[in-house]
Amino acid sequence: MSVRIDSWVWAVRLAKTRSQATTLCRGGHVRINGNAAKAAQQVKVGDEVRVRLHGFDKIYRVAGLATRRGSATEAAQYFEDLTPPPPARVDRPADIVRDRGAGRPTKRERRDLERLRGRDAEASFTDE
Repeated sequence: MSVRIDSWVWAVRLAKTRSQATTLCRGGHVRINGNAAKAAQQVKVGDEVRVRLHGFDKIYRVAGLATRRGSATEAAQYFEDLTPPPPARVDRPADIVRDRGAGRPTKRERRDLERLRGRDAEASFTDE
């Protein structure tokens, strides 16, 4: 048995609405077993689902097939969270400050800032 990925993402509360789940899939932010997923693609128990939410990659293993949206505790039964824990607070810089009036950061400065914040763009699954 299988379920559409956009329906599953919505049912397990990774997206607030079904249309947001579909938009995530269309935008390439959802992958099943390492491959980009279209909204109508089927997901089965045991598949690895990677979702890019709020600039971070979340990794889940499908433990059950949800077709309807329920409570958060009910939704947690349908997946295992395999996302590695974020780096310890002491490893991250306290705050990154740019001079006022310095303008927008260049592409190189932006990449350096992202690397400092622990969101290395080269490690993202969208660049694979």
